[in-house]
Amino acid sequence: MTSCWIRRCGVALVLLVTTGGAASQEAWQPEDTHGMAAVTDAATATEHMVAAANPIAVQTGLDVLRRGGNAIDAMVAVQIMLNLVEPQSSGIGGGAFMLYWDEEQGRLTTFDGRETAPMAAGPDYFLQEDGTPKSWWDAMLGGRSVGVPGTLKLLEATHTLHGSLPWADLLQPTIELAEKGFAISPRLAASIAGSNDDKRQLGRFAATRAYFFNPDGSPKAAGAVLKNPEFAETLRLIAAEGADAFYRGDIAADIVQTVTQPPENPGVMTLADLAAYRVKERPPICPAYRGYEVCGMGPPTSGGLTVGQILGLLEHFDLANMSGADSAHLFAEASKLAYADRGMYIADADFVNVPVDGLLDPAYLTALAQLYSSKTSRWSGYRACRRVCPGRW
Repeated sequence: MTSCWIRRCGVALVLLVTTGGAASQEAWQPEDTHGMAAVTDAATATEHMVAAANPIAVQTGLDVLRRGGNAIDAMVAVQIMLNLVEPQSSGIGGGAFMLYWDEEQGRLTTFDGRETAPMAAGPDYFLQEDGTPKSWWDAMLGGRSVGVPGTLKLLEATHTLHGSLPWADLLQPTIELAEKGFAISPRLAASIAGSNDDKRQLGRFAATRAYFFNPDGSPKAAGAVLKNPEFAETLRLIAAEGADAFYRGDIAADIVQTVTQPPENPGVMTLADLAAYRVKERPPICPAYRGYEVCGMGPPTSGGLTVGQILGLLEHFDLANMSGADSAHLFAEASKLAYADRGMYIADADFVNVPVDGLLDPAYLTALAQLYSSKTSRWSGYRACRRVCPGRW
């Protein structure tokens, strides 16, 4: 997942972008963190600021703002650029959520552009013939784990509502760089090398093997120049014709063919799936914490609810006067409870009745907090409380 935060002239937004993949109970993650660094120089600004995972994308967003664009304009340009320079984490082949604050109206809303399952997918989609779940790799590799993408639709829909600069202008920087080429970042290089270690990911498919690996089979290193004229051509069509150029016509047909006819693990996506995709505007989740509203995205994602529960539990404790170790432990224990409820109750609200009010009910969280024992540093009686504690379930 990649996030970018952009603010200008009283309009702020956060875009959370996800890449598709099969759910897994294994500890393995799609992309390991490739190093962490302490922040030594804080950045300040008086008019605008952009934060994203790659400096090229950040500069692209700043250029848009300095040309008079607003936060939505910058978001579109940043996300399209991230697709090029950070393809392992972000792009129009995946999905996205967005929080949008309108200062003039004093209104926060959220947009759901997450991938959806193909209409032909059923409960047995990731099961083997004997009814047991497929392993992570067997489920993830190939076309079966590819969802109907939503990021591009989200970019277009929100730009139509709130953008100011022409759509095509926002895609042009990425078109130019895709043709000119860019230097592979250390993070992308680490992802390429990591995939090569397993011998089961990028190197198994001709297109990605040719793009990310040298002729001798070695992964391309940081600093090597990557060009992507095919992506530039795709963006030209999208710039001229809008998102429909991606969700219908030749590009859509290529997507369906690639997803349904890989060497292994074919998917079931159809042209109708792509043509039917719609972005949904949803209400935010805004639980209170020590006098603040902490807002996030609600179902189908779990972030807003889970963070709200964690904060609702921690609010009952004097964290400021705890030692660092004790407060960190308390946070971990509160997270365990919130994640237990996450696994039990949170799903796509279009298909499942998610008890949003009950999960954030102050009486329920207070009852849970009262079960914490300072002697054992644990919560006890949680399972019983979940059945009988106050809450609207």
